[in-house]
Amino acid sequence: MKGKQAAKAVLFVLIFLVILQSLTYMLRTNGDIKEIFVGFYAEPKNTVDVVMIGSSPVYPFYAAPKLWGEYGVAMYPLSSNVQKPEAAVYLVEEALKTQSPELFIFELRMYAYEDDAMAENMAYVRGVTDNMKYSWNRIRLINRLVPDVAERYTYYFDIFKYHSNWKTLVLPDQYTAFRYERLHPLKGYVMSDKVLPGEGADYSMVTEQTAIPSEQEENLRTLLAYLQEKDLEALFIVSPMVLDEDMQKKFNYMENIITAYGYPYLNLNDYYDELEIDFATDYYDGGSHTNASGAEKCTAFLGEYLTTHYALTDRRGDKKYGAWDEAYVYWQECQKEALETINAKILNGEYDAAAENE
Repeated sequence: MKGKQAAKAVLFVLIFLVILQSLTYMLRTNGDIKEIFVGFYAEPKNTVDVVMIGSSPVYPFYAAPKLWGEYGVAMYPLSSNVQKPEAAVYLVEEALKTQSPELFIFELRMYAYEDDAMAENMAYVRGVTDNMKYSWNRIRLINRLVPDVAERYTYYFDIFKYHSNWKTLVLPDQYTAFRYERLHPLKGYVMSDKVLPGEGADYSMVTEQTAIPSEQEENLRTLLAYLQEKDLEALFIVSPMVLDEDMQKKFNYMENIITAYGYPYLNLNDYYDELEIDFATDYYDGGSHTNASGAEKCTAFLGEYLTTHYALTDRRGDKKYGAWDEAYVYWQECQKEALETINAKILNGEYDAAAENE
């Protein structure tokens, strides 16, 4: 009798946890980052060949549908705003649960900043943890990123934060997220038709180095050692931005560390001419994040680089990748409309307001 009661109790707890998990997924606030992660979890097993990890210099810069349609590269970003570098190893492990990427790409901008600057707003931590599926890996990441032990339970069970969203359960998108799996129409790329000019300067001739914050150097070395241990192929990049000489020196410092571990480094700020990037037209916030025009240029440059330096599998024509073909067609339609909007704004001098820091 006691055995049956214990079994019933265990079964009840398991059912409760499953319901709690699904309810949490549905209550999580909709937004670009949630849709990126939900889309990644929906990708069929072992179909993503390149995973890009990093902060906001990822998802608006590189149009995965274009990479697929024109270069045959199935790439997906695991990106979030002001993503703390400590998250990188955990996101690699998250990706490896369902995918066997031929290459990981890491964007480096956040490694240049003090950790305190990122910790001021814990919403950026939630941008990662609250968009992952429930798992032991997620718990480990929360323990790493949330110093206040008393607050961690609200991260473990983020339904405490989102319980007031119950009214949104009438929305179809919320119901379809109960398994936290829904294909992203642009494969994680977030397009912008906004435009705000900036003034960029070329510092590619600068060779001096400036040390990055010690905690970020430790995070970078930890990531590099992990990649070596797991024998994973990786590329480290810097997306083009309005930068100053000191920032370029920090990137040079990172390059020295990365190449010492035997990994390649690509700073797109050293290739403005090849990119044909225009800070007057290609950014939506004055030079930190690209709009649709700038993203097309960055994607083309990256596509050429990847097909030149790596023997990535071209799966175009494979029936399993029909959703990628559809994403490319959809991207072309959206791109045409976005460029028309951007060009009209430039012609009329109707620029957008500066976006919040990402």
